[in-house]
Amino acid sequence: MSNAVANGLAGAGGGIIAQIITYPLQTVNTRQQTERVAKKGLRNSDGSLPTSKRHEVARPTNTLLQIIQVIRTEGWGGLYSGLRPSLFGTAASQGVYYYFYQVFKNRAEAIAAAHRDKGRGDGTVGMLSWLVVAAIAGSLNVLFTNPIWVLVTRMQTHTQAERKIMEKRREALLREASERSLVDSTLSDKLTELDSEKPRPYGTLHAAREVYNEAGIAGFWKGIVPTLIMVCNPSIQFMIYESLLKHLRRKRAANKQGSKNITSLEVFLSGAVAKLGATLATYPLLVVKSRLQAKQEIGGNISLRYSGTLDAIIKMIRYEGLPAFYKGMSTKIVQSVFAASVLFMIKEELVKLYMTLAHKSQKVILNLVK
Repeated sequence: MSNAVANGLAGAGGGIIAQIITYPLQTVNTRQQTERVAKKGLRNSDGSLPTSKRHEVARPTNTLLQIIQVIRTEGWGGLYSGLRPSLFGTAASQGVYYYFYQVFKNRAEAIAAAHRDKGRGDGTVGMLSWLVVAAIAGSLNVLFTNPIWVLVTRMQTHTQAERKIMEKRREALLREASERSLVDSTLSDKLTELDSEKPRPYGTLHAAREVYNEAGIAGFWKGIVPTLIMVCNPSIQFMIYESLLKHLRRKRAANKQGSKNITSLEVFLSGAVAKLGATLATYPLLVVKSRLQAKQEIGGNISLRYSGTLDAIIKMIRYEGLPAFYKGMSTKIVQSVFAASVLFMIKEELVKLYMTLAHKSQKVILNLVK
């Protein structure tokens, strides 16, 4: 087994474990990102308030309180909506990414070594090269796995979309009653019945059919533009990560310490710092991507629904303001930094385990041959 395959499998394993641990935070964060709330005082063309402002139940902004609210209203299953396709997506995404990352990393290191032999450079790979390697691997990963994440986003925000649909139905009932000057038991019964309705069951196949019915095959690549641009996220992440590890090795070598191996704690902290820097730089694109992939009923009013990336950016600035691009950022920082740290730590340990087993098996084979 090549080191590229070993890194791919290790990345998939680490990604799955990190995903399971942090998934509730990811679910809440996606809902935070896709919640459209118009600027204060903004009105529709007919002078009425946007849908998102009327009959809206007050919702907590604190992440922990939001998690508790989801458990109360939807049960523990609400926090893990879309977990199965997400785990598959994580395994596929991390496997594809780390496989191609290692392939191109090996190539970059070979080129650097060749340059050193010719008297150019010290044989190490520079920051720009790490950036290019991560960008290529990330682009291939996005093209292969985007359909999975469209389904995951739909499943995570299904309850949110259903709530908006019910709000619109309530408004229609109240408007009809107001126009007819009727406030009777029939209206009260209808409102009670509406309030007692629960979101419909929503599985992976249901989400896939819904996406296909809305936009055909192209619907599975919604949000691909900001997602491709976001390739710079793991690129920045790995540039920082590899640079930190390189610095640690050099420092250890300069101090003439016995071992140059990086510890699990150092890998964990390096991964955390790397992911933090990448998240801060690219979070607005993540919000745009989530909104494009979510069911558009979440927007309610037409001014808060999007036809594409540029349309989403323009409408978010016009109707919600710049803070909309950073909704749920604190939750994402906690989730992504912790997940990345766990992923890096587990991946490195799995690669070490594989290398140890491969070395032992090689010894056994050599002994048998002798």
